[in-house]
Amino acid sequence: MSTSDQDFMRAALAQAQEAAAAGEVPVGAVVVRHGEIIARGRNSPITAHDPTAHAEIVALRAAAQALGNYRLDDCELFVTLEPCAMCSGAMLHSRLRRVVFGAADPKTGVAGSVLNLFHEPRLNHQTAVQGGVLADECGALLSAFFRQRRGQQRQLAHPLRDDALRTPEARFAGLPDYPWSPRHLSDLPSLDGLRLHYLDEGPTGAARTWLCLHGNPAWSYLYRKMIPGFLAAGDRVVAPDLIGFGKSDKPKKDQWHSFTRHRQVLLEFIERLDLRNVVLVVQDWGGLLGLTLPMAAPDRYRGLLVMNTMLATGDIPLSAGFLDWREMCAKKPDYDVARLLARGNPQLDTAECAAYAAPFPDPGHRAALRAFPALVPECADDDGADVSRQARDFWRHDWAGQCLMAIGQQDPVLGEAVMQGLRADIRGSVQLVPLPHAGHFVPEQGEHLAARACAFFTR
Repeated sequence: MSTSDQDFMRAALAQAQEAAAAGEVPVGAVVVRHGEIIARGRNSPITAHDPTAHAEIVALRAAAQALGNYRLDDCELFVTLEPCAMCSGAMLHSRLRRVVFGAADPKTGVAGSVLNLFHEPRLNHQTAVQGGVLADECGALLSAFFRQRRGQQRQLAHPLRDDALRTPEARFAGLPDYPWSPRHLSDLPSLDGLRLHYLDEGPTGAARTWLCLHGNPAWSYLYRKMIPGFLAAGDRVVAPDLIGFGKSDKPKKDQWHSFTRHRQVLLEFIERLDLRNVVLVVQDWGGLLGLTLPMAAPDRYRGLLVMNTMLATGDIPLSAGFLDWREMCAKKPDYDVARLLARGNPQLDTAECAAYAAPFPDPGHRAALRAFPALVPECADDDGADVSRQARDFWRHDWAGQCLMAIGQQDPVLGEAVMQGLRADIRGSVQLVPLPHAGHFVPEQGEHLAARACAFFTR
């Protein structure tokens, strides 16, 4: 590949960038004669209302006009993407001496990907063709364009309500150990148009589904160390972000949030996905809400993995550790999420702590973080207290599944004493996994805990 080939492809790339700026698929082309560019073209079917206005066709037309001849037998064409059948036919009719392209097009390219018109012996003319010149740069421009377009389409599919915020996607770029594809719902009745984000990995028909519910101020990122172990066992993993957290929409007003509303969202979510053979995985608010779910549809659940959480029934005093946490949140509503995670989990690196804080770039995105501490039922008539008492009765008398309880013993908020109290409320044998060095965010012990859970619930 000569230096001049690269120079001419860069000129074609400049045309492709102009196409992208105009909202067109970023493909650009130049026609070269005797080492000089005589014509340029960029994709413009949308702008020109012309399905034939591909970059190559535009460049070929301009070259023919410049030379006063539709035959371009002493010319070369450089294009950033492998030509389609239409453009390749025009190139062959023009008798181009040579065609050079950048990125291959495995879907519609006919210079070697889908087929090769240029080497078709039954045609009366063959044009030399070469691919792969600056392929990475050409491909990167196309990938960026379609990534942005997919984001715009998702936005249109789930329009943002005026009274809510949506964390910019750029905040989630390059998160460590979080490679999974986002999924969204906005048509559940209780969402009222808000967009709920969730992960859904593994086979839909798996014999076991892990439903992982996070707490405050975490999000589905909390389970990144456990999910690989569940998937390796051949299972399905579903992990939603509660409204106000993670990649889900964030109502601007603290008052939007209530125990009953969040519980209803989860009930409708489980029904919509028709989750069955569920092992419910809960921590913090994931348990406050999640432990009230199985009594609504017991046949969906087969196991419970419970970590540092509680049932807030309103008839038992809240722990001193939780009351201290709630007081801190009231005094410092804009506390540093990354710093909080780092303080309780010294094994986390800076990037991991920053990932926890990614959904909350400013106070406007933090309404849920401000609201949730006060939503924990404290009195018998508080929202959520009655349904939590009903759930306690279910766990005491009706639960028929297995239970594995992991206790982060360094947790000052929902530690050993709280968890032993919860253990007494769960019918049947509860296998304990004491974690003497773990704090509140127990799923950070993920690899070991996921392996232990898979073995336990396979028995």
